[in-house]
Amino acid sequence: MKKICLVLLGLSLAACSIQNFPQEEFRGVWVATVVNIDWPKSGADNVEQQKEDFLKILDTYEALHFNTLIVQVRTAGDALYPSKKAPWSRYLTGEEGQPKLGFEDPLKWMIASTHERGMQFHAWFNPYRATFDLDTTLLDANHDFYQKRDWMVKYGKKNYYNPGIPSVWKHLTEVVEEVVDQYAIDGVHFDDYFYPYKIPEAIFNDSLAYQQYATQNQSLGDWRRSNVDSLVENVHQMIQRKKPWVQFGISPFGVWKNKSTDPQGSETQAGQTTYEDLYADPLVWIENQWIDYIVPQAYWSMNHPKASHQKVTEWWASRSQNTLLFMGNGPYKIRNNADKAWNKKREIPEQLAMARAMKSVRGNVFFSAKSLMGQHNDVVKYLKKKVYRSPAKVPALEKTTKPLLRPKLINVREKKDIWEVKVIHKDSVPRYLSLFETDEGGTNTLLQQTYMGKDDFEGYFSLKKKAKFKKQELGIQVQNTMGAKSDTLLFYIKEFR
Repeated sequence: MKKICLVLLGLSLAACSIQNFPQEEFRGVWVATVVNIDWPKSGADNVEQQKEDFLKILDTYEALHFNTLIVQVRTAGDALYPSKKAPWSRYLTGEEGQPKLGFEDPLKWMIASTHERGMQFHAWFNPYRATFDLDTTLLDANHDFYQKRDWMVKYGKKNYYNPGIPSVWKHLTEVVEEVVDQYAIDGVHFDDYFYPYKIPEAIFNDSLAYQQYATQNQSLGDWRRSNVDSLVENVHQMIQRKKPWVQFGISPFGVWKNKSTDPQGSETQAGQTTYEDLYADPLVWIENQWIDYIVPQAYWSMNHPKASHQKVTEWWASRSQNTLLFMGNGPYKIRNNADKAWNKKREIPEQLAMARAMKSVRGNVFFSAKSLMGQHNDVVKYLKKKVYRSPAKVPALEKTTKPLLRPKLINVREKKDIWEVKVIHKDSVPRYLSLFETDEGGTNTLLQQTYMGKDDFEGYFSLKKKAKFKKQELGIQVQNTMGAKSDTLLFYIKEFR
């Protein structure tokens, strides 16, 4: 099937029915909180409304068989959780620095709500953006803009942390560490904002830090890239020291370099590049295995003349051998872009078909959550019927091959229109239980997943009653994010009736 789908054969991907539903595939969606893009709709909304709106996001993407939410928990020197490192975000509470009464720990609630559906929760940080605009009167007195003015660089209409100051690396690592320590997250995520996108005639004034900290004969560009490298490496080391099962992923801008400036670059004509303009070098992170996954933001149509999604994906697929590669897709452009390719119902499905045809691409992430909510129903129906018909597990890391204990089935109880399957399993690391159905040919189809925290020993599945399940063999397997898995426990519902 994959060979049939390959673009090299010259066949249209639109005509290639996506029927090989993978057992493992990263299916993620970004939930942006900055300026209330996706959630909450307003900081002024009451707690009940904010919770309802978040659950609607979960409902939408659970129905599409997505398995991961990447939720922005730090937008601009703030926090969507109680923090000793940053003030409350005004995008959540309506007023920066003030808690939301009745919503004392929204991050804990969001994580629990996501895990209840067997989905992963990755905490998304924007590390370097300090303010979203220049109206600093909206900032809390404890914001770093006021507490650490020597860390700040004004550029365009925003303020940024100066990546060249070592104490900034330390502080930002501690910001992430606080969340890793206190919350049951499955992953830490950085986006594409490192040094800011360049503005004509504007100067990012870090000359004093460059003079103080650059090594002899180190160019400004190399020094800036080394600063970003230092933060990435520090966060990686912190996670490995604290909770090695927590994944670390980054979603850089999709073009590393254009081929016109470097023979190793992609066949693109991007106006800015990750390496030369944002001073980030993902290839170094991949080579040093500082990140567990990478999600290049390739928000172009398949055949865009200056940066085609196809060419960008092919470029990354050939350079991500040391990490898991997922591609970033831009459904926010559907019927909302000058590029007429986005008017097609099958633009996104074609991109997903190509990703599945490439062995090294292990999944996709959509920007952003609201893009497929209450609109583009024809695209949503196509995705559900042709692309995401059945659930899939998140691809595991390959940090260990140590087997986990096989789970023990306690009972199957009949409750109205469901069977409740109760399992026990003990381990010191969070893990996911997967419930499969098997056919006569030995093929497994994932039905459900359920999350078990490191202190949990009981897991439950609620299986909707279907006549076929009464006689069909089912299986349960345990797997953690580091790659450790158990043998499969096989059973029949009829044995408990």
